Amino acid sequence: MTTVVEPSIGSWYKDVENNLKFKVVAIEEKEETIEVQYLNGDIGEYDNESWYASTFDYIEAPEDWSAPYDDLETDDLGYTDTDEHRPNPEDLDLDDYLD
Repeated sequence: MTTVVEPSIGSWYKDVENNLKFKVVAIEEKEETIEVQYLNGDIGEYDNESWYASTFDYIEAPEDWSAPYDDLETDDLGYTDTDEHRPNPEDLDLDDYLD
């Protein structure tokens, strides 16, 4: 079985044959290579011929995808709230807080 999935930067894949999960981090069209980062943090590269001869399939981002990045800040994950979602204190009335 060979892959029919197109590489897409930021998408996660699983090498079905070798049970490896990875994310595409760059596509170099001139060199015809696809750079990937495995779930353990290692970097790898496939040429187009190898990519399409492999057994890759799309997957959702693993829950523990940030594990290899020890120095990753919570803000880097995109999970933190921004001030624009908080109400403006001037628009609130004290009665809104009292029963």
